[in-house]
Amino acid sequence: MRPFRPEPITDFSKEENRQALLKELAKVKENLGKKYPIIIGGQEIYTDETFRSINPAHTDQVIGEFSIATQEHADRAIEEAWKAFRWWSRFPAEERAAFLFRAAEVLRRRRHEFTAWMVHEVGKNWLEADADVAEAIDYLDYYAHQMLKFAQKPELAWIYGENNEYFYIPLGVVVVIPPWNFPLAILLGMTMAAVVTGNTVVLKPASDAPMMGYLFMDLMREAGLPDGVINFLTGPGGSLGGYLVKHPKVRMIAFTGSMAVGTWIYEEAAKIRPGQKWLKRVIAEMGGKDPIIVDRDIDEKDLDYIAQQVILAAYGFQGQKCSAASRLIIDEVVYDKVLEAVVEKAKQVEVGDPVEDKFMGPVINEAALNKILRYIEIGKGEGKLLVGGERLTGGLYDEGYYVAPTIFADVDPKAKIAQEEIFGPVLAVIKAKDFDHALEIANDTIYGLTGALFTKNRQKIARAKCEFHVGNLYINRKCTGAVVGVHPFGGFNMSGTDAKAGGPDYLLYFLQGKSVSEKLNW
Repeated sequence: MRPFRPEPITDFSKEENRQALLKELAKVKENLGKKYPIIIGGQEIYTDETFRSINPAHTDQVIGEFSIATQEHADRAIEEAWKAFRWWSRFPAEERAAFLFRAAEVLRRRRHEFTAWMVHEVGKNWLEADADVAEAIDYLDYYAHQMLKFAQKPELAWIYGENNEYFYIPLGVVVVIPPWNFPLAILLGMTMAAVVTGNTVVLKPASDAPMMGYLFMDLMREAGLPDGVINFLTGPGGSLGGYLVKHPKVRMIAFTGSMAVGTWIYEEAAKIRPGQKWLKRVIAEMGGKDPIIVDRDIDEKDLDYIAQQVILAAYGFQGQKCSAASRLIIDEVVYDKVLEAVVEKAKQVEVGDPVEDKFMGPVINEAALNKILRYIEIGKGEGKLLVGGERLTGGLYDEGYYVAPTIFADVDPKAKIAQEEIFGPVLAVIKAKDFDHALEIANDTIYGLTGALFTKNRQKIARAKCEFHVGNLYINRKCTGAVVGVHPFGGFNMSGTDAKAGGPDYLLYFLQGKSVSEKLNW
């Protein structure tokens, strides 16, 4: 078996790769607007009540019409998952891992298809969507490798007259509630972590990205996953998701999304309900207010590189990543030069149709658009607007939810736009007196997900490793773009439970240890 290696990103400068994706993008347009079922125990069920997934770049385009699951469907899905658990949990770990390896090969073959649908459904550009699919492939390969390691029983201390064993067993039924911003990678990663460890799943995809969830189920079917191991329910998060979280027969909830929803799940999962005989386990990856610090100890020749890294981190996928840079903290000695370089790069950002592979596309929906615009209005009273600051209109822009990349300078560290998660292309620039002050500002939020530091000073790098309180710290590079198996991902404080997705101990959250001791010669 080959060792794990991260999947390369597609090089779209090569004409054959461009043509392959263009072909799939055309196919997507031919298949828009179809109806899709929920899936319980392998049975496809179409409901009378439905909702639509809309292309945020062209709001008149309906990606698909999706069935709305009821509480009765949720009850049935949980029952089917428990039925499947009886035999799936006893499958040898090697066979479960082999399934993930096989699914990875199927996804490699269908890679451009998944990328094309993602471009349309959530507005990612080609590179961002392709990277999402590559990450999903990585999760399949990496978690399969990790499961094979956890299947090996650890060595225990020896005592005379006993045979002692320690091994891991699965938990039961896991409810997976993924976000829309990584609609394949995170959805697949959380789900397959549960599956490879011997659990069964009820999956409720985000209402803004149900098509990617359905495609994932189709991938599982093609790869040969038995019916009932994953059960697929679409519908509103508040009612359907809330019912699943509270259900007494759910053993664990794996969630990625907002802090408000994540903390609510954490609270509700802690309550013991009639018929429940376990403490529910929760992993929650929530939001961030991620800072980049630019220290005075840099070279002027590095300004262009630093500015480019800031732009990628702040505006990649329209700032709609929990890891996106939303605060830029610059030492006062280099403040003006760094700010000037970042502003110049921001003015060059192309905003347009992601199908045409523009760097920035639309934000996900009207509610997100309005929230971002409200924060921009607040920002006009809290800082100096240097770039953007408006909804883009006219021509193509009238067809979708487009916001200009926005920069506010001279922002107070305590300002709303410097403290609250906006989840859009808005960057607050803050001046620091020195490195101590920069660290103080960076750590002064309720979040602790990602952060970056640019400096040539090794002593400051060493201090940052200890004192910059984020789950993922990046030195002299952008704070986005975690790679499975390379940058285990998860945050501190209100950014979540620090379950490091794509890390060596992630699968342990889906397992429980069992110790067996046998007396010999009795």
